Amino acid sequence: MTSKRTVVVTGGGTGIGAAAAELFARSGHDVTITGRRADVLAATAERLGVAHVAFDAADPAAVQAALDQLPARVDVLVNNAGGNTDRRRPAVVAGDLAGLADAWRANYEANVLTTVLVTEALKPRLTDGARLVTIGSIAAKQGSGSYGAAKAALEAWNVETARTLGGRGITANIVAPGVTLDTEFFAGTVSEDWVAARVSAAFNRRPGTPGEVAEAVFFLARPDSGHLTGQVVHVNGGAYAAR
Repeated sequence: MTSKRTVVVTGGGTGIGAAAAELFARSGHDVTITGRRADVLAATAERLGVAHVAFDAADPAAVQAALDQLPARVDVLVNNAGGNTDRRRPAVVAGDLAGLADAWRANYEANVLTTVLVTEALKPRLTDGARLVTIGSIAAKQGSGSYGAAKAALEAWNVETARTLGGRGITANIVAPGVTLDTEFFAGTVSEDWVAARVSAAFNRRPGTPGEVAEAVFFLARPDSGHLTGQVVHVNGGAYAAR
């Protein structure tokens, strides 16, 4: 087993975040999960035996206020908070530019600001040789409106972050899942036919699982993965390569 490290996982209450937190906790690390929903977060934390801090990672004041409860040193930061906000709001009516602007801002705030704010807030606490792993999406390469654009922005941010922190031996990478079920991501908005059509692009003809994405996160977070940085690792059964 690797030596015990301090791990923070944003959006750790469900799905990929919870799976990553569980994997780190099982491996003997000190884990803190964060998220907006205090009840969901507390239930997951109790199940996994980890610490939890509830706050809205897109709100600068909330992030600042949460710092006193977060670890004083961080060896691994997993930026998982986010999701496609379009799946939880009414569709924008054609010609409604104000509604369109709101929709694009929502995805930017949920995916980009959460990552940027938490990383910046915890940057002074990152140990030399720390690992940053951010959850992106296949949508950054294949499109998907404001959500895909937000995930593409994270890829640009990740390169700059890797470059800036590289001198301290800190790595920054993105894990980009394809269709991954057993999460709250789709919010009940897709049909079996929708999933099947997209899964058909994967070489293994199936969706991914949160556990499989978590394994990629765990690999990138290993101390021995120090020469792998500024990269996007696709976990989608070959669906991106197939394009």
